[in-house]
Amino acid sequence: MKKCVGKPVPAWDLAHRLPIRRSLGPDIQDFGSTFNINSTFMDVIEPSFLEKQWFITGVALAFLFIGIGPYIYWLTNIRYPDAADALGDFFAVCVSIGFAFIVWKFGRGLFFGLRYRPIRFHRETRKLYAIRARRFFAKPGEGDVIWEAPWTEDSIFCLHRESTSFGTIFHIRHYTVDDHGNVTQVFSIGREWTGNRQVEMALAQWNYWCTYMNDGPNGLPKPMLFHTQNETLRESFLFSMYSFGMRAPVVIRLLMMPLILVFTVMRVFANATCRNPVWPAAIKCISVVAPDDHYAEPRPGTPVGWGATVLAQQRGEYPNDPKTTAQSWTGASDGRLHAATWLDNPTGHAS
Repeated sequence: MKKCVGKPVPAWDLAHRLPIRRSLGPDIQDFGSTFNINSTFMDVIEPSFLEKQWFITGVALAFLFIGIGPYIYWLTNIRYPDAADALGDFFAVCVSIGFAFIVWKFGRGLFFGLRYRPIRFHRETRKLYAIRARRFFAKPGEGDVIWEAPWTEDSIFCLHRESTSFGTIFHIRHYTVDDHGNVTQVFSIGREWTGNRQVEMALAQWNYWCTYMNDGPNGLPKPMLFHTQNETLRESFLFSMYSFGMRAPVVIRLLMMPLILVFTVMRVFANATCRNPVWPAAIKCISVVAPDDHYAEPRPGTPVGWGATVLAQQRGEYPNDPKTTAQSWTGASDGRLHAATWLDNPTGHAS
């Protein structure tokens, strides 16, 4: 996202802005993006929370590859001294510097940072508060680094599309721009969706957040699950396993088990070096939850995390695939058909 800073908002994103007062599909549904919810605020995840084991493992491998440079030097200067030359030494240094740069660029925040970076939808202040980075030398009450986004029609919320080696992915972004229309801050909200067929899910997720901010939690379906803010070994394993697909066949999971176990170890190790986020005192003061708040979740008895939620669903104690229909929706009843049409003509199919 940093490549957008200092430039205009991408044209495709602007064409696919997300309104806060109109439904963008028939369904209202959460798809595993929620930490907690109450009458005052709702904390949601950002995309890297679900997939960080991939980046952590990549950074760990890059750290190990820094040793390629010294190994080349040992081969050409000690093991085979006749092969030594200035060009080989220069190549060895470049290899180590290259991998060290990767570790520094992508490892910051994954290690010795924050275990998760919540985004708070605050109904009373009509703002989003996003924790972005750990503050190592915070003053009393200062908390971690926070970005704010007003919940108004003027705010730029968009569906972002990007082509990757894993296919086309989508996620919801907020852009802050300066007087010249250039991006000064950008962050993503919730999770990622893969391929055009999952755009329906992205729009249903956006409807979920809009319904909460505009109408409150009354009548809102339960989230797919409440993510834990105190990750256990079992949760780390499930994060790693489900990153290969929630409904992946058993054979695929067995084949991928060595990599899943590596992901689990790396995720646990990274979490051990990090700490939970700290909200500034000013935000804590406006985020006090009333003891009798009927909508405060998760509460005692509510499952938290992948493992507990799946078991509760099997026992019939937690709804499976909870969703509701947007009352103000007057468009096509087929959410997937509407999403496909909206991608091609986003300005003409909001209701």
